[in-house]
Amino acid sequence: MSKLAKYDRLYAQLENYVRSTPDIWARLATIEAVLHHKMPAFFWTGVYVLVEGELIVRSYQGPVACQKLKSHTGVCWAAIDTGKTVIVGNVEEFPGHIACNSASKSEIVIPLRDREGNIFGCLDIDSDSYNTFDEEDEKGLVKILSLLYI
Repeated sequence: MSKLAKYDRLYAQLENYVRSTPDIWARLATIEAVLHHKMPAFFWTGVYVLVEGELIVRSYQGPVACQKLKSHTGVCWAAIDTGKTVIVGNVEEFPGHIACNSASKSEIVIPLRDREGNIFGCLDIDSDSYNTFDEEDEKGLVKILSLLYI
């Protein structure tokens, strides 16, 4: 099964789950859990949110995470600051990478936006293998994140 087909299948599954509540945090936690357990390459799957100008972990699946990320440093802040998805094939080559867990080798971070389009955080997914993520992952994950506001 192709990656996009798998994301489409997960979208359909998640669509049923998230309809049980309009609460965005419950929806994000459910999305994280399903992605983490259904995508074998996902070593860490979580959400960081902006709280008074700082990126604070909100919820996640996987090993213990950094609670707060150093301001405007690393992959998550790059996605927040640019407003664009950041895909990193080898985190050791990313300037200012924050190593919350040394087993993480590659990463994708997608900014999270509210209904008005303002960034309020990011979905952060790490893999313990190099070059795990690509544009297909971005496309599938962005589609899944659209479930926050159905």
